Amino acid sequence: MPVTVLLVDDEPLVRAGLRAVLGAQPDIEVVGEAADGAAVIPLVRRLRPDLVAMDVRMPLLDGIEATRAVLRTVPDPPKILVVTTLEDDAYVYEALRAGADGFLLKRARPAEIVHAVRLVAEGESLLFPASVRRLAERYGDGAGRPARAALEPARLTEREAEVLRLMARGLSNAEIAAALVVGAETVKSHVSAVLAKLGARDRTQAVIAAYESGFVEPR
Repeated sequence: MPVTVLLVDDEPLVRAGLRAVLGAQPDIEVVGEAADGAAVIPLVRRLRPDLVAMDVRMPLLDGIEATRAVLRTVPDPPKILVVTTLEDDAYVYEALRAGADGFLLKRARPAEIVHAVRLVAEGESLLFPASVRRLAERYGDGAGRPARAALEPARLTEREAEVLRLMARGLSNAEIAAALVVGAETVKSHVSAVLAKLGARDRTQAVIAAYESGFVEPR
């Protein structure tokens, strides 16, 4: 089954460009478009896309509030990939904190756009980990607190903590397995445990929690 995508951007040329790039892939299908975040919820409920490519800045309802609304009101919500002009933007970080799964730069090459959609749809990797580190350092409310105290309630095991640090570096499950010399299924179990203990929706939320708590220091 192809990955189904809803495009949300107030610029028609951006939507047309994304549709052309994504629609050319045999495993991706663009099922709808919207010009503002205010139209997202009814379209998500009707079309049931796997992923929403969401502009972060829109006139009526921006990508931050639209992300919050989708995750709050839609059962089994889609993945959300924020599309932005500037990566070093407080809006991007707030969208990630609100529950977006990753972000994509509008100037990205077609191959990068396709790769980003596939990654986020699979829930496998965090996009642009270096950029997320910079965003956490600049905009994270709790960055710099003592690591042990901040994540102590989660009671991560030593191995789970190690996996979280590698996730924060942007490593995929396969790369973590290679680094730790363990099986991919073992890593998958550790990642699931980390998400559950942190109360995180996905890898992006877990990594943001790690940075904001000071457990992993932005550098």
